[in-house]
Amino acid sequence: MRDPSAYAQTDHFRERLRQQGRYVTLASASEAIRRGQLRWNSSDGWRFALVEDGIRYVIVVGDTETPSPVLVTGWTEIADWEAVTGSDRWSEVDAHTIRLREDLSAHRDRQIPGRIRPRVVTRPFAVGGHRVRTAAGEGYVECADCGGRFRSKRALCERHCE
Repeated sequence: MRDPSAYAQTDHFRERLRQQGRYVTLASASEAIRRGQLRWNSSDGWRFALVEDGIRYVIVVGDTETPSPVLVTGWTEIADWEAVTGSDRWSEVDAHTIRLREDLSAHRDRQIPGRIRPRVVTRPFAVGGHRVRTAAGEGYVECADCGGRFRSKRALCERHCE
């Protein structure tokens, strides 16, 4: 269905809307539903994807386990780095944050210092209970609260912030 008002919101989706560095809003989810490309993904069901200013908004919906269709989760990805960095809509920190979050999720179980090093993320964002940031040349993300240093999403999720 292409009518955003037909979709209920899961608690998980509402939580994603509040997370720093995720860049998903109700407006972007609605636009993805209205105009985005609809695809089936075997791991999490139906996805709407819409690219604007070089950013791909991915909205996952479910329609089999609930009486009405629901918004399950959402995230952003870099679809075109040059379009993102050339856009007035996105700052360089925004672009690096999206790419870093994307890399951490795509390589969850591996250490990825080479993918972290080029990122400059000065506004911490939440991953695994930590609020992480990094600077150019650092092969790790650092938690702004506990000072822990991590090279993978798995490590972020396995160690509690103290």
